[in-house]
Amino acid sequence: MKKKLMILLTIAFTMVLSGCSKWIDQGESVTAVGSSALQPLVETVAEEFQQDRPGQFVNVQGGGSGTGLSQVQSGAVDIGNSDMFAEEKSGIDASQLVDHRVAVIGITPVVNKDIGVDELTTEELKQIFLGEITNWQEVGGKNQEIVILNRATGSGTRDTFEKWVLDDQTAISAQEQDSSGMVRQIVSDTPGAISYLAFSYVTNDVDTLTIDNVKPTDENVKTNDWPIWSYEHMYTKGEPKALTKEFMDYILSEDVQENLVGELGYIPVSQMEVERDANGDIVE
Repeated sequence: MKKKLMILLTIAFTMVLSGCSKWIDQGESVTAVGSSALQPLVETVAEEFQQDRPGQFVNVQGGGSGTGLSQVQSGAVDIGNSDMFAEEKSGIDASQLVDHRVAVIGITPVVNKDIGVDELTTEELKQIFLGEITNWQEVGGKNQEIVILNRATGSGTRDTFEKWVLDDQTAISAQEQDSSGMVRQIVSDTPGAISYLAFSYVTNDVDTLTIDNVKPTDENVKTNDWPIWSYEHMYTKGEPKALTKEFMDYILSEDVQENLVGELGYIPVSQMEVERDANGDIVE
């Protein structure tokens, strides 16, 4: 009797495990990794996307554009988020990847609020990041040493800034930080500090700078009067399928593009009055 009971319990336990396994197998997930500038948009859209899809998940992580591109190319993740074209990144075979441009983001220099400067020329900004101007007094500010904070190597935000401000030269060696939120905090807390952020991360904790009499605004980005901007790319290895395709269709949907994108500090691609290619040239 005991032996028969044990057999029945074993069968029942096996059936329960089998049922659980089937339930677990029904769960689907997508992983998107890369650009910290794009991360807030993807995270917010992912939360909305998951609300009506029980058992389906979108995991969003930062790490920088270079990480996103390399990981999606290797097949380690489903989506690689990037502030740069795949063609711009060494070691990436852009022919393997499909580019989904989900937004545009402006990038602006940000400074500690107590430096006494609110406007620079492009040449002055360039000289600061190349180490040729080292005190704010040299550009009309306080007698205060300039403290440079760079984004980490591999950051798409850094690549965009160096492309359009430094003519593709590399900024002088200085403290580096990968997190956009941490960049803002350090600049806010450090006398004389300067760095650069995507518009979506700018708050009243830091000041932005007018450059060549042009303010860092969405309207000036749309016309390319403010040239320090980039497309926000979500790359897939080949055409997306299954849940990845559903998520990409959702983030590119009219509702998300017309509402969430602008609300979160980005610019819908459809609102741009110019188009740039991977070389930075205006496409006619």
